[in-house]
Amino acid sequence: MLSLDVNNSVARLSEAVRRQVAAKERGDEPEDRATVLQGIRVSLSDLGKAGKPQKNDDIDESSLPDRIKELLKMIRELKAQIAERKAELQAIASDPGLDEETRRQRLEAVQGQLASLQGALGSANANLVKAVRDANLSQEQAGELGKLLAG
Repeated sequence: MLSLDVNNSVARLSEAVRRQVAAKERGDEPEDRATVLQGIRVSLSDLGKAGKPQKNDDIDESSLPDRIKELLKMIRELKAQIAERKAELQAIASDPGLDEETRRQRLEAVQGQLASLQGALGSANANLVKAVRDANLSQEQAGELGKLLAG
């Protein structure tokens, strides 16, 4: 399964956009495309490189088409990352060692990541609906899908 490190990607993308906006406000020449894209990178986690994570065995063992399996795995991963970001937001909000400006900056950064993840989850769900419609699933497969989505 492909595992995207959305946190680093979103942070790099945000930084690239921030640099572009700052340069535009100063009247500087915009950075060339290669410089902007240099900060955008997708990398596989060790788990993604090592093979299939154990938590998706139920999906792999189902009789669903491969495309639907891939989307279910992606949805699970996105939901897990969303839960992590929400926990991170709570931790930042309750950290007594942070001054207000640092807290605000960190909250904004994590909220941006959370928004990106939620957008990706919405797209993955829409793609799943389309894939299910196109696959013409049997009643048994539809039942499997329901169980996998609930679990």
